[in-house]
Amino acid sequence: MKRLLFLAFIFLFFHPFISYAQGNQGIYQNIRGGGVVQDSTSTNKSLKVKLSGKTKFTDYKIFSLKRDTSFVDTTLTIKKHYKYNFLRKDNFELLPFHNIGQPFNHLAYNFHDQAAQPDIGFRAKQFFHQEIHDILYYDVPTQTTEIMFLTTLEQGQFLESLYTANLSRRFNFSVSYRGLRSLGKYRRSLISQGNFKTTFRYETKENQYTIKGHIITQDLTSEESGGLTSTSLTAFLNNDPNFTDRGRLDVNLTGTENEFRSARLYFQHDYKLLIAKDSANQKNFTNLKVGHQFTSEGKSYAFTQSAVDTNFFGTTVATGAVNDKVGTDFLDNQLFLEFNSKYVLGRFRVKSNLTRLSYGYGEILNSTSGITNRRREENAASFGADWNAKVKNFYLDASGQITPGNSQLSGTNLKGQLTYKKDSLFTIKTGLNIQSKSPNFNFLFHQSSYNLYNWENNYENIKTQNIRFQFASKWINTDVNFSNIDNYTYFGTDNLPKQAAESIRYLKVKASREFRYGSFALDNTLMYQNVSSGSAIFRVPEFVTRNTLYYTGKWFHKERPLKVQIGATFKYFTKYRANAYNPLLAEFTLQNTDEIGFSTVDVFFNAQVRRTRIFFRFDNVLSNFGKRNYFSAPNYPYRDAVLRFGLVWNWFI
Repeated sequence: MKRLLFLAFIFLFFHPFISYAQGNQGIYQNIRGGGVVQDSTSTNKSLKVKLSGKTKFTDYKIFSLKRDTSFVDTTLTIKKHYKYNFLRKDNFELLPFHNIGQPFNHLAYNFHDQAAQPDIGFRAKQFFHQEIHDILYYDVPTQTTEIMFLTTLEQGQFLESLYTANLSRRFNFSVSYRGLRSLGKYRRSLISQGNFKTTFRYETKENQYTIKGHIITQDLTSEESGGLTSTSLTAFLNNDPNFTDRGRLDVNLTGTENEFRSARLYFQHDYKLLIAKDSANQKNFTNLKVGHQFTSEGKSYAFTQSAVDTNFFGTTVATGAVNDKVGTDFLDNQLFLEFNSKYVLGRFRVKSNLTRLSYGYGEILNSTSGITNRRREENAASFGADWNAKVKNFYLDASGQITPGNSQLSGTNLKGQLTYKKDSLFTIKTGLNIQSKSPNFNFLFHQSSYNLYNWENNYENIKTQNIRFQFASKWINTDVNFSNIDNYTYFGTDNLPKQAAESIRYLKVKASREFRYGSFALDNTLMYQNVSSGSAIFRVPEFVTRNTLYYTGKWFHKERPLKVQIGATFKYFTKYRANAYNPLLAEFTLQNTDEIGFSTVDVFFNAQVRRTRIFFRFDNVLSNFGKRNYFSAPNYPYRDAVLRFGLVWNWFI
């Protein structure tokens, strides 16, 4: 109800402005017609703008936090096919559970782009979570809408909608909502998720003052089964015909749920103190900006049970229902001074942050744990700089930040990437990331009604060094990562947090190439991984491959044809001791008994009608043949063969 009231408020508030933008004799009304256009910054003069007669797709711009620019893309490609999922990202390096919205196990890890500060933890619940760098901003000549729909597994759907418009030439806002409900094929696997987001960006004439920001609320609630019981597991592995209906299989937990929530307000604004142009070359300019960045975010995690289960989680002080809740409050203010000039070859920014973080519980959850503190408070000041430079075909993107002191927020974060672009032939990138930061807070301080899950730790900072090399061309794309991690922190086989004494040395090499012959194409991605030190606690499959054979064609009408893609995707990874899932911790833990490794084949039919892309997918079509060896984690089977339908629809008003 609160969301509906808020959406109604947004509509009533912005409706007059939208009507104004539609009715004004401005560029947005006349974008397709050409002629004289009224300048929206002035009431007494007109600008003679020679328009092309129709809007181009490059007029519909999308901006990332790092100022990278892309465009609203309504084409049908194999890369988009890979992103047509709950995350809307290519999940090649992830192993999903059977139901949409459930956690993902890891087939690989990335250490080249990590958050600079520790988080609340409970990482299995945060795959869906959109961070600050995931938020996009828009600039569109007409009102723009995108709808994504996807069928789920029993009694539910996934729907994501986006609406964005420019109220003036320099002010844009967007509103989006993502909703998911899926019952799942197995017992106790219901998923419910909601995500409301609104963004805005504004700039004055000649960009002297700019501001952008967003408000976002996110939640994910899931029933937890604890996996199949030993009897049900045997029935599944033996393909017992009495249990083809997966809802008949018994699970370890009943009346158990966990929930992750977050809400964030973020904005960044800056003002140009100095603007100077080179009279000899108007493209050379100098400006000096002062700016402020504000972040306020709260996250919470709750584990609830209608009745205790000592067989699964051990002894407890609770006698009835379990209701364990924990939360963080994060507040950060950054002041920066930014210098743009040919003298620094681009943009140079110095910055300083004041950060406050509070983590803890509303009460002591376990009287036998010996824990007397309910919350931990941390305050820190950090200093750093960013440098973006360009010299001919070379591009440098570097940043550094240090947080001195002895708090849990103390550490360093140094990143650098050098890019060389040779026209459209190839691109070479080399990157270095050196980081020292505290483990997430649930490793350091955790309380529960169950006696085993209570601890207070003072771990050393995790120290990560990552070297990355990328080569992209029309011939082949490669991505090589080497990581060295000291003080690696993890959850052991006993479900307790631990910090490794030995270093983790991890190599990941990924290569991709597409071969085409007429209307047919074979898209291939191969990944090789090696853990030369620390393989007892850091586990990944040695090989992962994905191969997609597909046909692309245009059917029926010659002027407005139906573009289609028909194909199949084969994915395989070698056996490894995949981590187990713990629903109380919402984390993955070590296990030494089960090896997981299997192949899947997904068949698809994709079509494009104007600006609508339609998707039919038949997942894991070979599940009815051969062994039942497909698992996402021990006791958690991957999905059986299932037919799903969805679409992505863009329209521009």
